[in-house]
Amino acid sequence: MLCQLQADQVRIPVDRSAELQTTGLGAAFLAGLGTGVWSEESDLASARRSDRIFTPQGDGDAGHRRWRRAVERAKGWLED
Repeated sequence: MLCQLQADQVRIPVDRSAELQTTGLGAAFLAGLGTGVWSEESDLASARRSDRIFTPQGDGDAGHRRWRRAVERAKGWLED
């Protein structure tokens, strides 16, 4: 439900990984890039598996505008 909500609000597809430990996998990918196991990021595409891709549904314009306003308000928090 949350992945679909994100896709609807931001209006871009959300790709949910099939891996449960995505933080560890990301760290391993970065380490492999840093040590030369992979020469570039595009080499990692075959190592990652998707569970499901959530595509934006419905109009979503009102929700997207609310999301953009929330992002703009949240930016001010960093200045305090």
